[in-house]
Amino acid sequence: MYSFDGTDIDQNILEQTNPVFNTAKMTLFQLADSGNKDAAVISEKLGLTREETQNSRTTTASSEQMTAASILIETRYRTMGILAEKSGCDICIDLPCGYTPRAVEFAGKKIPFIGMDLPAAIAEAEPAILSLLDGEEKKLVKFKGVDATNYASLEAALEGVQGSLCITTEGLVMYFTESEEKALCANIRRILSKHGGCWILADPESTFVYMAALKAVCGDRFMEIAMKAKSQVTDKSDVKVGSGKLSLRIKAAEADMKSAMMFLAEQGFKVERIIIADHMPDLVSVSKLDADKAAAYLAAMKKCAFWKMTVAENGSRMDTSDVGSKDFDASADLRDGTMFLTLKGRLDTITAPNLLAFYERNKKQIHGVHVNCHDLDYISSAGLRVLLIMLKGCENGVTIAEINDVISEILEQTGFDQILTVV
Repeated sequence: MYSFDGTDIDQNILEQTNPVFNTAKMTLFQLADSGNKDAAVISEKLGLTREETQNSRTTTASSEQMTAASILIETRYRTMGILAEKSGCDICIDLPCGYTPRAVEFAGKKIPFIGMDLPAAIAEAEPAILSLLDGEEKKLVKFKGVDATNYASLEAALEGVQGSLCITTEGLVMYFTESEEKALCANIRRILSKHGGCWILADPESTFVYMAALKAVCGDRFMEIAMKAKSQVTDKSDVKVGSGKLSLRIKAAEADMKSAMMFLAEQGFKVERIIIADHMPDLVSVSKLDADKAAAYLAAMKKCAFWKMTVAENGSRMDTSDVGSKDFDASADLRDGTMFLTLKGRLDTITAPNLLAFYERNKKQIHGVHVNCHDLDYISSAGLRVLLIMLKGCENGVTIAEINDVISEILEQTGFDQILTVV
């Protein structure tokens, strides 16, 4: 029997488990390109380049694409900051915080700030951002590595926190499956029910904002550039983008909006659309456009919105994200080239790196994997990615056995029931 104790987790393992955090570096560089000086300093500290952050294995970002992306990011980032400050809440929770300098801005205004993101992102972002703060400002800022679908990790990050919370989310749910969206909503509802406050989400209508920026910059070529940008983001994140309920599509905007609103209501939220143009400041990136293009973009922002969620009075639906969930545990037995894994609890961004590191350490001996999921409560996209890495490395494939209804639903939603052997 093999032990997982003492398995080293390095940055490479974290990146393989969930490469989506690389899109946060892309966002930081775009924010710096829009004229944000703190973002430029952080980008320089991290040694980021345009080629590294904007190009992918199948795309090379054009100047038009870069300009439109910078408009989107500045619109989203600065407007969200204003809404968080206006919320009247005691503490700003940025989930995910990425590498952006919001901690610097809020600490400068004496507003307590907690940045939460994948452990890999926090490991790089925290020292770079804290280096821009003085001693008193650092006391107002905290960073924590979390998995947004894992309530225990969020609860630990909020240990000792007192006061109402404004939770801001930009650039997250577009990478989530429906099951991950449900877990996220359940977790945030639990947090807001305990602390009070609100959740402001920029993601549902982000595509509309970006398309408006592309039209302003590229004219009739906007759709061509949009498809290229989608490939860029998919390459960087290594996930299917926009597959959940909370990502609205241009061609089905009305139906998707109705479906998303119903989904959030079912999760126990009251939803308010906040028109971007009513709160958006003058943007440096938009000022670089000619007058007609700038006017067209500003007009479009009168139709686009962020979504503000509060816990509905009748929103006391049962929390299911962690009901019956056990601490993660795993055991492995190698017999005749097959690794027999038994998984318990949650296989997610917090726990999946341990499994991947163990596999990488022993993969020369492994020709096939059999996974017993009888006690597995949940598997996120990070966990699925580790299984996919095993599948690609094992000539005899990966077999999943004794799955429950929750795991079965996740496999069906993601198509992994067609990729892995399920018995």
